[in-house]
Amino acid sequence: MDFTQVSMKWITRSNVKVDRVACPWLIRRFIDVNAEFLFVPEAQLLETARREEAVPFDATRLPEVKLNHRGERCTFEAILEDYKLRDPALHRLALIVRGADVKGQEHVSPESFGLRAIAEGFAASGISDEERLTREFPVLTHCTNTLVNSWRNGRSFDFSFLD
Repeated sequence: MDFTQVSMKWITRSNVKVDRVACPWLIRRFIDVNAEFLFVPEAQLLETARREEAVPFDATRLPEVKLNHRGERCTFEAILEDYKLRDPALHRLALIVRGADVKGQEHVSPESFGLRAIAEGFAASGISDEERLTREFPVLTHCTNTLVNSWRNGRSFDFSFLD
């Protein structure tokens, strides 16, 4: 991955929770290390995205937004697909994020309930969206590291869907 590219602006709805925290984490770690994130009310998202030349993501009521939920899948999964990120640990994390974020998808991963509780706790704390990213990124990093270590130690995950 070439992290020397010019950093981009990314924009999403304010009051971030699960997917809108996980996506910036994914973007900073694997797509754009210097990414700048903007958080605005949904009604201002498209106009601000045009004005700031920012990539919009996770705005499910706005069909113009390409990086969005796709059927039962969350935006984190759309980013994995569009940016061709194939790491098995990231795809396992995507299921956790989907189960935590998408109502009716809780069954896809037992860890989802914990991630949802963490996100709701940070949301209830009243801290800014930027501070939520700062505080929640280490949680996602630890989850991914745990998944990588489990996979390396012989725990198998079914990733046939990547083929």
